[in-house]
Amino acid sequence: MTNKTMKTHKLGKDVLLDPKLNKGSGFTHQERKHLKIHGLVPHAVETLELQLERELRNLRMKPNDLEKYVYLMELLNRNETLFYRLVVDNIKECMPLVYTPTVGAACESYSHIFSQPKGIYISIKDKGNVKQILENWPTKNVKAIVFTDGERILGLGDLGINGMGIPVGKLQLYSACAGIPPSQCLPVVIDNGTETEKYLKDPLYMGLKQKRVRGKEFNDLIEEFMSSCQQVFGPSVLLQFEDFGNSTAFGLLEQTRDRYTTFNDDIQGTACVALAGVIASLKINGAPSKLADHRILFFGAGEAGIGIGSLIAYAISHEDGVSEEQARKNIWFVDSQGLITEQRHKTSSLKHHKVPFAHDASAYSGDLVELEDIVKSLKPTMIVGVSAQPGKFTEGVIRAMADINQVPIIFALSNPTHKCECTAQEAYDYTNQRCVFASGSPFGTVSSGGKTFEPGQGNNAYIFPGLALGVIAAKAKKIPESLFYETAVCLAGQVTKDDYARGSIYPKLERIREVSFNIAVGVAQSCYKLNLAREKKHKHIDKYIRSKITNFHY
Repeated sequence: MTNKTMKTHKLGKDVLLDPKLNKGSGFTHQERKHLKIHGLVPHAVETLELQLERELRNLRMKPNDLEKYVYLMELLNRNETLFYRLVVDNIKECMPLVYTPTVGAACESYSHIFSQPKGIYISIKDKGNVKQILENWPTKNVKAIVFTDGERILGLGDLGINGMGIPVGKLQLYSACAGIPPSQCLPVVIDNGTETEKYLKDPLYMGLKQKRVRGKEFNDLIEEFMSSCQQVFGPSVLLQFEDFGNSTAFGLLEQTRDRYTTFNDDIQGTACVALAGVIASLKINGAPSKLADHRILFFGAGEAGIGIGSLIAYAISHEDGVSEEQARKNIWFVDSQGLITEQRHKTSSLKHHKVPFAHDASAYSGDLVELEDIVKSLKPTMIVGVSAQPGKFTEGVIRAMADINQVPIIFALSNPTHKCECTAQEAYDYTNQRCVFASGSPFGTVSSGGKTFEPGQGNNAYIFPGLALGVIAAKAKKIPESLFYETAVCLAGQVTKDDYARGSIYPKLERIREVSFNIAVGVAQSCYKLNLAREKKHKHIDKYIRSKITNFHY
């Protein structure tokens, strides 16, 4: 009998209704008698592999990705081990279903396809009672919490409580990609209203039907929530901000990063995976060979863009021994008003997070409002799209990049796919197959000019599962910027010759468990070096971390 079954006092139908215990036709006849479920499942005893074959066949019969998402969530509600084994063994096929891009459509329809609550829902009306709500969670062995207020879900805008699909999906990847036990993961949505009228008027919308509460009242709720999490789940519990709006994300991170074990994946996780791609591209003939040799132009100046630019500046400062202010000089941003410049800062009010990148543009001539004109004037080595504005990397923009650079580097990172600044096909076609391309959502295999490419996906899933595993193992007190830089270097170092040959600057997704493990070991080792670890130091940190990983077998 498996240890999993021996640990339960449940009997009969209760065993089959508990997804953490249920093995369906996988129970042996001895287990069925012991658990009083003999006759409650068909006679055949099936292996996990045979069950997977059936589930995968059923999954592939679904007519569209949203139906596949719903099917996978129903499987999770029925048999947790089988769900995770299916995702782990078919990660390339399943990741786009449980996370971006499909999770975006699932979030938009969340209140309509809702079947079973997952995680914890805390509203602005719960102020003063957050600790009691957290204590309602059935286990106190929570190590990682992903929480959102739903204000900026992917590139889809304010989805309110419907954004719960993002923390759920993120934590499923914590488990599938890094082996963090699902029982240690808790998704949370902070419901302080929504500005989206269609949800406020939708009778099926399940959140607060009111405009968002902002300012001190909202900040106080976040502080109460994070403090209560430490009280209930321990001082080392990992708290990941997810898809907060630009108006609150930067401030909340700065207010909490030195007092909690926390990070913002949209700002820091995206920055980390993008930096890894840039570092990996340094090995490509014809591309800049040093970070400091790049001139990088961002289209979009929100959380993701500013986060990436800031981490690249940190990396240049670290590697070249210059100040971060000096390192930022070759990192430029375009927002809705055009190029962000020192001149604009003097004549108008720039948001505080944009100010460090407002440079003197007097040396550049011409119209600095339209992207194509800016590219031709600035002559960047790399353009990064983080705007959620599809098609903004036009043929003219891409061809201009090809005229300027032997190897133009084009990152179209907006999610989901239909929000991407350009397609992989367009990037390869308009650069005569000379570009290095990466996207936020997958594009699959591309044929261009008689060549075949498998472009890399700059997916945060390469970062946050391994980072979380290392932070949890070390019981880190906080997560400094240096950990994100070191994680980016670690990820870039795992790109192989075969990856480069197929046109990717990221490892194959099928290797993500291995990649996440290596990142976790590096993160934990850094925590000990920086005296940030609460966990005692283990002689063989790799073996210790491996002992914390679950592999989803009966």
